[in-house]
Amino acid sequence: MDTLFEDPKLTDDPVLPGTNKQGDPNLENKYNSKLPEVHDVLRKLRKVADESNAVLIGETWTADINELKQYYGEHSNELQMPMDFMFTTVNQLSPPEFRRQIAAVDGAGGWPVFVISNHDIIRSYNRYGDGQNNDAIAKLMGAFYLTLRGTPIMYYGEEIGMENNDPSRKEDVKDPIGRTGWPQEKGRDGERTPMQWNTDTNAGFSKGSPWLPVPASYKTHNVDAESKAPNSVLSVYKKVLALRHTNETLLEGSYTALNENDANVMSYLRSYKGKAVLVALNMSSSPQKATFNLADKGWKSASLKSLVATPQSSAKGTEVSLEPFGIFIAEVTK
Repeated sequence: MDTLFEDPKLTDDPVLPGTNKQGDPNLENKYNSKLPEVHDVLRKLRKVADESNAVLIGETWTADINELKQYYGEHSNELQMPMDFMFTTVNQLSPPEFRRQIAAVDGAGGWPVFVISNHDIIRSYNRYGDGQNNDAIAKLMGAFYLTLRGTPIMYYGEEIGMENNDPSRKEDVKDPIGRTGWPQEKGRDGERTPMQWNTDTNAGFSKGSPWLPVPASYKTHNVDAESKAPNSVLSVYKKVLALRHTNETLLEGSYTALNENDANVMSYLRSYKGKAVLVALNMSSSPQKATFNLADKGWKSASLKSLVATPQSSAKGTEVSLEPFGIFIAEVTK
């Protein structure tokens, strides 16, 4: 939507130093992107959406929080749900970086919309994975963005731990930007492969020849196999989604960061109408403990009742013990 309008004089964009992966000059998109007229159209669309009781979701690529704010509209009269793609720029398991990003989006004044990958971004399984604990990290990331205040946008395959399957030869590339940019730019084929349903030919996606090849990991990472495994990526997604759909605090509650100096454990409190849910996520490869002082949050003599947790993660009072990449989601009780 950023490029709906361009300068009517067709003014050339300023040329920047260097070239892109296609070998073309880098340009400052000054006269053909994010022009004010875009927001005029969005305000008109919003009026139609309001009349129809509809919701506008935007695939909004923004450089900073000020650009994101513009898509909500100065008077909350543009998109109800512009996606926060800045969240995807935190490409490492870093509680401090995630806290900064969440605080910024909360400060935008609208309803947050969190995204961790899509058809243009290397799959989250690869971006956050360390090559050894990718499944555990995939569960961790699912528990993370599904329990934040806001709406999560799930890219197909995240829920089963689908990985990128990048082409290794130029002749196998389908994506135009990969064909013109090879080998610096391999394109986006790797994150667009068929959904992995089972262990049949082509992962059960088609009996014909799919446009893109299925990675070998489909034999273990598929809906059928993971539906039968109680500790699979899919099973954890299902547990967290079921909790989210039935727990008012996770649906409507406020977000409060906890233990903000902890570099390893990402933790926060979701609060709503006298109830609270605590989320603690170990974003490190070593066991961690985190103690929470909830008295200043209105919870004196609090304890934690587990709702969803990985096998070796538990709580004693308000002290949480987390296995490497462990998850602990709990109801706060008095």
